[in-house]
Amino acid sequence: MLDRRLIQNFDWVLLLLLLVQAGISILNLYSATYPIREMGGSEIFFKQIYWFLIGFAVLLLATTFNYFALERLAYPIYFFTIGLLALVLFVGRVTSGSQRWLALGPISFQPSELAKIVMVLVLAKFFSERSDFKEYRLRDLWQPFMLTALPCFLILKEPDLGTALFLALISISMVLIARVRWRSLLLLAGSFGLSAPVIWFGLKEYQQKRVFSFLSPEMDPLGAGYHINQSKIAIGSGQFWGKGFLKGTQTRLHFLPEQHTDFAFSVLAEEWGLVGSVVLLLMYLFMILWGLNIAKNSKDRFGSMIAVGIVSIIFWQVFINVGMVTGLLPVVGIPLVLFSYGGSSLITTMAAMGILMNISMRRFMFQ
Repeated sequence: MLDRRLIQNFDWVLLLLLLVQAGISILNLYSATYPIREMGGSEIFFKQIYWFLIGFAVLLLATTFNYFALERLAYPIYFFTIGLLALVLFVGRVTSGSQRWLALGPISFQPSELAKIVMVLVLAKFFSERSDFKEYRLRDLWQPFMLTALPCFLILKEPDLGTALFLALISISMVLIARVRWRSLLLLAGSFGLSAPVIWFGLKEYQQKRVFSFLSPEMDPLGAGYHINQSKIAIGSGQFWGKGFLKGTQTRLHFLPEQHTDFAFSVLAEEWGLVGSVVLLLMYLFMILWGLNIAKNSKDRFGSMIAVGIVSIIFWQVFINVGMVTGLLPVVGIPLVLFSYGGSSLITTMAAMGILMNISMRRFMFQ
């Protein structure tokens, strides 16, 4: 049970922001699936409402326990997730050439989504146990490197390059906050630059085509460059005020690919224009700044590092997805957090936001 002090410190601002975000997301999803009703569009819409309700229940549940318990459970949860990622490679469901899903009866979920929050927890535990370090050298970071490399390797085997890179970005963000020597960072950047050719030739052919289409979409406008071109047309046609709800031609005529998942932002931009796009991005900015404030005010390093990790999940998903749909980044299949359709992503993100609220609620209390 929550005592009176915790209820008084409940983060109503963050909860209200999430409720507004959910409303905008569901409205946008209705529009995105409207032209594909004969292909199950209405089912997609109602499923997302269902996932949001479960997500909010998970969020509220995540505020009821002391988050210090996660410090003790971080490694067991991590190895459990590694087991799920390994299991996917043997019995996972194959969709669009990728083996990313585990089926539990009628329900399917992606362990790689769970890996995002688990990565935050395990790295927060690692850095909280070494709070005496003023600056880390590269040789001091071999454990975080191994903790990151193992799930990234398993996710790459699915294959899912986007999520593997996303996990690496979360880890890098938390390492930077934990403070690394500048010389070590320069050495790491140089090593990455030298290994770029090896990484390039290790990519699959369709992944290389995505990079080429990013650099020059007109080279293959009906193939690898199709997604970017149609997305840019949709965003540009929205202009300042947008075409209006359910009036986006790219969406209505189904020219826009994956319009309810990876390119959900393009639907919003076409119908609500620059104004609607800026409003949504400002909401994300407020959420990120609010999370950083929670990290700053946390009374312990573990809570602070978790908050930073959760903020990095929000920031990098928004940055990559918006950059992807506007043609500023290659298409890597990263959905827009709390906005694109998807049960696994939504529920794990809501769990993460619940933990963030948990840290905020207990900032005046001690273990």
